[in-house]
Amino acid sequence: MSKKDAQGGSVSMLVLALLKSQEMYGYQIIEELDRRSEGVFRLKEGTLYPVLHGLEKDRLVEAREAASPSGRPRRYYRVTARGLRVLEEQEKSWETYSRAVTAILQGA
Repeated sequence: MSKKDAQGGSVSMLVLALLKSQEMYGYQIIEELDRRSEGVFRLKEGTLYPVLHGLEKDRLVEAREAASPSGRPRRYYRVTARGLRVLEEQEKSWETYSRAVTAILQGA
């Protein structure tokens, strides 16, 4: 499995997890994913924004526009109650998947 394949299925979950603690704008999400993952998740805008638009379409996140310090508008995203429920389900599935992979890798 390529790094790209591994990232693809988890980016939505990771974005929801970040937005669980605070609302963020797109570039802030990119920077925070990079920082917290120690460079494993280095997304480009062309990868992130389709994910955010899909989450918004599914009503898992909401967006609002506000002026940035430079005066240009920024789009801030926050997770919805529905998004929190979906995130909880995804976290449970990820934990099950992760335990199974670890067991196989360790020869259990």
